[in-house]
Amino acid sequence: MLTAITGHTAAPDAHASGQPPVLEFLGITKRFGSVTAANAIDFDLQAGEVHALLGENGAGKSTLMNVLYGLYTPDEGTIRVRGALTTIASPRDAIALGIGMVHQHFMLVPVMTVAENIVLGEEPRHGGVVFDHAAARARVLSLSEQFGLLVDPDARIEDITVGQQQRVEILKALYRGASILILDEPTAVLTPQEAQELVGIIRKLTDGGTSIIFITHKLGEVLDVADRITVLRRGERIATIPRSEATEASLAHMMVGRDVLLSVEKTAANPGEPLLEVQDLVVRDNRGLEAVRGLSLQVRAGEIVALAGVDGNGQDELIDAIAGLRRAESGRVCVDGVDVTGRSPAAVLDAGLGHIPTDRQHRGLIMDFSLTENIALHDFDRPPNSRFGWTSPKTMRRYAENLIQEFDVRGGHAETRAAALSGGNQQKVIVAREVSRDPKILIAAQPTRGVDVGAIEAIHRRLVAERDEGRGILLISLELDEVLSLADRILVISGGRIVGEFAAGTDRAVLGAAMLSA
Repeated sequence: MLTAITGHTAAPDAHASGQPPVLEFLGITKRFGSVTAANAIDFDLQAGEVHALLGENGAGKSTLMNVLYGLYTPDEGTIRVRGALTTIASPRDAIALGIGMVHQHFMLVPVMTVAENIVLGEEPRHGGVVFDHAAARARVLSLSEQFGLLVDPDARIEDITVGQQQRVEILKALYRGASILILDEPTAVLTPQEAQELVGIIRKLTDGGTSIIFITHKLGEVLDVADRITVLRRGERIATIPRSEATEASLAHMMVGRDVLLSVEKTAANPGEPLLEVQDLVVRDNRGLEAVRGLSLQVRAGEIVALAGVDGNGQDELIDAIAGLRRAESGRVCVDGVDVTGRSPAAVLDAGLGHIPTDRQHRGLIMDFSLTENIALHDFDRPPNSRFGWTSPKTMRRYAENLIQEFDVRGGHAETRAAALSGGNQQKVIVAREVSRDPKILIAAQPTRGVDVGAIEAIHRRLVAERDEGRGILLISLELDEVLSLADRILVISGGRIVGEFAAGTDRAVLGAAMLSA
């Protein structure tokens, strides 16, 4: 039986295990002007426990964790760490209390080595002066072996996978003595295989006594790894329940406040003429190696074609070449019959391409720009945004306000900086902008990464609606559930080539085998 809890109520029984909690929030409230981001929230964490924190984008999860890590000061409420009343005024205070945080967007220096990143700020030194590389390397190796987080201490961050970078972030926290670990959307950028490896790592950590706050939108992962689950909605705690009392459907309902369709309802596709044609494309990666090798594909009007594959098999280079962000070595790209091979990104967009990029912060938005400016990026100099060479800020702002409302972007208004929004709401802004431009062909690369279940449902419905209005959709996703739910045709990419084409509804084991083929 699920018990709904709203407002400021007593925290769940933290002493059910016979041990005091390692962490307690009592009545934590945080306001930003007239907006209450967290309202009288109670929360506790036991030693060796995984406590999942769920909620829609903008529900207050990040606010609560930023209070714990000393990035925000609460307006009301108290914090106890291992039973002692404490004030956490900075990340330095949090680290001193044994609290570590692995952010959704990693805080690593790309040109530095793994070892250098891990010890940064607390470097071992010869005579207290000169950085001791050998000692740093030895400490990182010892720590990685102790916790089963194997990394190459000499590798540069820019040369390792995203999954390995995440291990580095966890090791950074453990190196500083963290026994309370906050994992913020830890699998948002991981492949399914890497996500499974992370689950194993989490279990090793908790077996050793580490306590973990696990923030995610993936309900299946919560049921797989969490001991208890707390759900937030619009800044308030709705419920705290043991995993045994939860289902994906019940958690989704608590998060959104209504029943959520966890699979997409759609009719059969009715494909028309080709809107995207890629012929014999060869593209090199940043190292000069062939990442896309003679690849051909076609997307027709009124269909969703999904590109499925293990990350790092040429997907990013293919997207970049289609969108004009990377020059192809050879081959041809046509959008709505127009050859756009080698043309600029602006020219490709003008030909009828819409692009929801994989990396929303580096490719999708200018973080210091307002939402109005980000939404008007490509069309600021065109009617109705501009007439006779003069832009109309009022028109652009009104248009942005309408899209913000239509796509339920929370946590800001037309003049809010993009950096001030949660990752999921940043994604909604990009989807709103690209869909509203009425493209002929839409590239949707990881369109629901880091997005809550309610927003996933809305984005999926919108992609299907765009398909039904005659647009072609090229979906690139590492989530097999998303591929199987949305796709009318599935192309599997491996080693920079299309190695198989499958119909909608193909068994996931068959797709998995094709994805792992040489």
